[in-house]
Amino acid sequence: MLYRYLRKFATGRGRFGRYYLMASALVCAATSFARIGRCDEAVPAEPVPQYYKGNIHTHSLWSDGNDFPEMIAEWYRTHGYNFLALSDHNVLSEGTRWMKHSTIIERGDNTTLKKYRARFGNGWVETRGTADTANYAIRLKPLNEFRSLIEERGTFIMIQGEEISDRVKKKPLHMNATNLQEVIPPSGGLTIREAMEANLRAVEDQARRTGREVLVHLNHPNFGYGITAEDLAFVVRERFFEVYNGHPSINHLGDDTHPAVERLWDIANTIRLSELNAAPLFGVATDDSHQYHGKPGSHTGRGWIQVQSRYLSPEHIIRGIKAGDFYASSGVELKEVSFDAKDNILSLQIDTKPGVQYTTQFVGTAKDHGTTVTPENKEESKPSSEYKYSSPAIGKVLATAKGETPQYRLTGSELYVRAVVTANQDHPDPSFKGQQQQAWTQPVGWRQHIQSE
Repeated sequence: MLYRYLRKFATGRGRFGRYYLMASALVCAATSFARIGRCDEAVPAEPVPQYYKGNIHTHSLWSDGNDFPEMIAEWYRTHGYNFLALSDHNVLSEGTRWMKHSTIIERGDNTTLKKYRARFGNGWVETRGTADTANYAIRLKPLNEFRSLIEERGTFIMIQGEEISDRVKKKPLHMNATNLQEVIPPSGGLTIREAMEANLRAVEDQARRTGREVLVHLNHPNFGYGITAEDLAFVVRERFFEVYNGHPSINHLGDDTHPAVERLWDIANTIRLSELNAAPLFGVATDDSHQYHGKPGSHTGRGWIQVQSRYLSPEHIIRGIKAGDFYASSGVELKEVSFDAKDNILSLQIDTKPGVQYTTQFVGTAKDHGTTVTPENKEESKPSSEYKYSSPAIGKVLATAKGETPQYRLTGSELYVRAVVTANQDHPDPSFKGQQQQAWTQPVGWRQHIQSE
């Protein structure tokens, strides 16, 4: 009670404003008699693990996005996110860069600069040249200059990243590296797999050299149909990929000759576990946001991850992802995901919304799926061959449950089991026709099938 009264008093206006310092001192005295140092909430010694919401794939004016990075960060901060990774193509937001106002208008609209000024003020926005002329330009602020304006301890942090954008024989290969210190140029290669390996090595080398926790995940595998299930499987050093990406041009559902992204996931994990003695892929969801002014394209808020961690820091968030302590979402949120390894039970608790019904499918592949796996030819000259893994035993729906606390008990006959929760609620901003809100958990029950070497 005393604390609340003094805070109200301290922030009063008019003649009470001059008593602010006195009131602040009293607040400190009332709340922390034995505390040494500044009056501030202490960092808990043993914080309870909790879910932190974030997006690790987003674009700004630094590459092919159409808004200033501060404005983008503000959107995520004010919409319930806890972390955001800026991941522009083959560049980090650092150093000095000026962009012509005409280019900004072309990418966004003629209100982009006006909105920027309205939010951050004329004193923050740096320009050169004469307004309404060809030489008029605005300085793009690097992350190290604006993060202090955006970040809030325990609430919201920024993470530096890069979308390493490579190409092999006209096939796109994009890999996001989160928490980089230095930009990494695309490594290239004679094949997709060779290029994937090379880019992974480049990131790993920097992580070792700088002592940073860095996460690499493969982006939108069906974009340009550049990545096959075999590619995802045989590059075993890659452990993460986008099971959902909010860009409408990434072919999430596949077509008559290419599997949907979820199907790629099941095929790749079946190959890894049954043939390669390798750990499975984990699936992330991202916005891949580019458009912030109402234009068609990839928008904010379409996909995210929820990472369980004790601390909100880049290092702890990435460690949580690497440990598999996260789920991916395009709208459905979960209160809890747990796997009891002793009793082999995968349990979920859904954060339900009034009037919304939820269906949970437990998906997996049986050990005796009956498919012999062979790699594609080395030249990769033939069309994608994923449909040779069309056995219904691969990525089979093992059980379906309704309600907010679905469970599945593994029998021991499965290579892995994952859950996908679907709400009978349309996505408010769909990236494909008929999209419903979903959540994806990570595969469990697979460790017993991996032999230590």
